[in-house]
Amino acid sequence: MSPWRAAAPDRHRTEAVVTGLGMTTALGGDVPSTWTALLEGACGVERVDYGVPGGPAQIYPAAPAAVDPASVLSPVKVSHCDRSAQFALVAAREALRDAGLPDGPSLVERGSRVVVAVGVGLGGLLSILEQNRRLEAGGPARVSPRAIPVMLPNHPAAEVGLLVGARAGVHTPVSACASGAEAVAQALELIRDGRADVVVAGGAEAGLHPLVFAGFARLRALSRLSEDPDRASRPFDADRDGFVMGEGAGILVVESAEHAAARGARVHCRLTGAGITNDSHHVAQPAPGGTGCAAAVSAALHDAGLEPADVRHVNAHATSTPVGDLCEAQALHTAFGKALHDVAVSAPKAALGHTLGAAGAIEAVTTVLALRERTAPPTRSLERVDPAIELNVVGRHPESLPSGPLAAVSTSIGFGGHNVALAFANAS
Repeated sequence: MSPWRAAAPDRHRTEAVVTGLGMTTALGGDVPSTWTALLEGACGVERVDYGVPGGPAQIYPAAPAAVDPASVLSPVKVSHCDRSAQFALVAAREALRDAGLPDGPSLVERGSRVVVAVGVGLGGLLSILEQNRRLEAGGPARVSPRAIPVMLPNHPAAEVGLLVGARAGVHTPVSACASGAEAVAQALELIRDGRADVVVAGGAEAGLHPLVFAGFARLRALSRLSEDPDRASRPFDADRDGFVMGEGAGILVVESAEHAAARGARVHCRLTGAGITNDSHHVAQPAPGGTGCAAAVSAALHDAGLEPADVRHVNAHATSTPVGDLCEAQALHTAFGKALHDVAVSAPKAALGHTLGAAGAIEAVTTVLALRERTAPPTRSLERVDPAIELNVVGRHPESLPSGPLAAVSTSIGFGGHNVALAFANAS
């Protein structure tokens, strides 16, 4: 038996639906602005100096958030939160509004079981570094009394939990760049297992700091096209040379179909399956041939009760690294076989950059939108698909998806060998 083989799905499990969407990215401070800019082929990447103050300039292509969360939240909330938690709160508030749900404990008071799952990669790194700077500059008395809570990886999830009054659980998956997707997978299981009626799930990240850029640069993982940021992030392109760092958050409201129907909620789509595997190969390199990713996709399809031919869209992890993109393409060929010829593959990191722990959640949101609008978003910087990739990568213009029943898969891959695949299907 394959070490990745999933148990047979129970078709009588509670159905999970997506009723709310929220995100803040390099293209916009909410879902409508981000989605519109993504379809129009806009680019959120720019040249930014992330050198150490007082040192030589270090110019990198990067994708900072289009809207500073400090301009949206109250000054008190901003002062109490790491930037990653600020992003999570902005996206969560939008997702709740979109779902027609109130902030605060009113849902709980009506008897609903509410859970939060918000993943991170780096977590409160900016706060850790800032508090350490204060310590070195002025001693222990300069350190904030709020330093410890904002440093912890669960800080964004905890803040969202306070926002919604989540008393049935608050969770923080930490699986590098697959964290946000794993949180959505956890939401699916919580709904199916009957442990929650509503799960506010996603990921957040704020890691644009000289230390992070220096570390990834030393790994030779970053694009070196600082003089041409518009072309720096080129997933699946023959000339790709590394990824571009970004920041932001993506949040989905996932409910049981019964709970959503009882309150007359609009349903964006169904969350039908998830697959989680690990390569157990290398701390920073994918397994040769993308075997772990392929197994995660196959597990998600099996979990969803889908055949490869049912899927017409894949939102790929596709960071724009030479090795990573190739391994993911090989994984998709393994998982889909000949059915891959009819699958439109999009790579939004061309416009959004790589938001690490938030990436899987942001791209889960874009996958839901692709299903709802029957439109596969463009890979805006694509010039020439790497011949070794052999995928139907959506180029510089959006592509229409077919009518009728429609399913899509979103893939996420993280350092440490993490692989997560999410399967979605249209609502009707």
